[in-house]
Order: sequence, then structure tokens, then C-alpha cells
Amino acid sequence: MKSEAHNTGGLPAAFLTAGSSSFLDFLADQAPDLLPARRRLPPVEGSFEAPHGTTVIAATYEDGVLVAGDRRVTMGNVIAHRECDKVFPADEYSAVAIAGTVGFAVEMVRLLQLELEHYEKVEGTPLSLDGKANRLTTMIRGNLGMAMQGLSVVPLFAGYDLDRGKGRIFSYDITGGRTEEQSFAATGSGSVYARGSLKKLYRPGLPEREVVTAVVQALYDAADDDSATGGPDLTRRLFPLVTLVTEEGYRRLDADEVADIARTVIDRRLTEPDGPRAPML
Repeated sequence: MKSEAHNTGGLPAAFLTAGSSSFLDFLADQAPDLLPARRRLPPVEGSFEAPHGTTVIAATYEDGVLVAGDRRVTMGNVIAHRECDKVFPADEYSAVAIAGTVGFAVEMVRLLQLELEHYEKVEGTPLSLDGKANRLTTMIRGNLGMAMQGLSVVPLFAGYDLDRGKGRIFSYDITGGRTEEQSFAATGSGSVYARGSLKKLYRPGLPEREVVTAVVQALYDAADDDSATGGPDLTRRLFPLVTLVTEEGYRRLDADEVADIARTVIDRRLTEPDGPRAPML
């Protein structure tokens, strides 16, 4: 190995061998035991609870796409963590939000980030948004064995499509099945309540502040009915994590701006606990 590395400028020959531009393929060939899907779980007697994260939302708006999530992680009926980040940049023009088993989900996000960076360095150009979504499909499908044992990862993926000039959203099931969503999507245990809220509040082409307000309202409604979803916490100054992906790239919204919107929502809920009403017709 020493002489081999010396002859290739200090790198093992595997790093200089022509092959796929996929980092996952490279890892599968050179160190397959590092892939999460190749791991063997130890036998477990009795019940087992792993930290789970919910709820995450994505919505398109006039400038691109918004991706947001609450901060709570639960382990059974216990709040395991109150300040979890569930939304991450996949690359400069896309974001991924996680729901499911937190440890595996964060590891999957990191692998996706490496996969997209590796492809761009090898090919000299970034993947298309559809290509990025397809790579995530492969990774989720590779986790199917873990998912069948209760350790599922069900993310949302969204980004700004530079070719089409608009934001796009993709949702997944535990088998890696991919669906392109129109307008908005949510996943996680509180997603049914968040979607119900957004169905009454969302409309195409919302400006930035209005779409952020609608999503904060939806997360509030999810927390109101789902114990695994965390609502705004004024005493700890914990508010939803909100990110935007536009033609200018990925941007995480300033915490003070989210806090200001969340406080406005809470103030209105003091007189209207069920939130704003939509017109009957």
C-alpha cells in the first residue's frame, strides 16, 4: 500500500481510478461497511425507542421554495431534545428536511451533501434538481432494511430549478418512492394537521413574509394537535427553523425574524385559538 500510494502522489490508486461519479458507488466499492444500509443491527430484547423528529414542511412561493421544521425530538412519550435542526442545505440550490429516526436521518443528509459535492467536482457541473432528487431516492431505498425494523427516514427535498426558474418540492415514502408535490408538502407525525392548515392559508405566488407566516401558522396547528411536534417556545426563545431557496441560493431565515412572526401568530391566537378563518366560498 505504501509503494502504491507513493506512485499515485500519496493517494491510494482507488482514488485515481476512473469510475462512477457517484460517491456512494465509490464507498460501496472501497468501504461498504461505512454505508448505513450495510450495517447489521444487534439483537434487541424488549421494546426499543430511538429519537424521532417531526414535523417538516415545504412550500413554493413567488421567489422559490421555503423549507421549515419544528425543533422537537421525541423518544416514545418523552421529549428527547427541544432544539434539533431538521432542515439542512443539500447544496447551494437545494435543501432537505428530515423526519423519522434522527441519527440515521442526519447521517443520510451528510451522505447526500457529499454525493452532490463529489459529483460536481468529478463532472465539473452540478446535478440537475431531478438528478439530486433521484440520488436521495437511491439512499432512502438503501435504508429499507432499517426502515422495516422501525428505523425509517422520510425526508422532504426541495430546491430552486435554475433551468425552469422556479422552486420544486419532492416527497418520499420509506421505500424511496418519490412524488413531486405541487405548491406544498409536509411529512412527520404532525403533517396531517400542518397540511390541513396550509390548505386553508396557502395560495400560489405568495410573497416571502406571507408564506413564512402561513408555514408558522401550520406548524402551530400541528403542535396544537400532535404531541410530537413542538410549538413556539417563548420562554426558551425556540422557534421553527425556516430556510429559503431562491435563484440566489440557500438562505436560513434570521432567528429574530422568525421570532417576530411567531409572536404575532401567538398574539392573534389569544383571541382566535383555532387560527385564521378561510372564506366559505
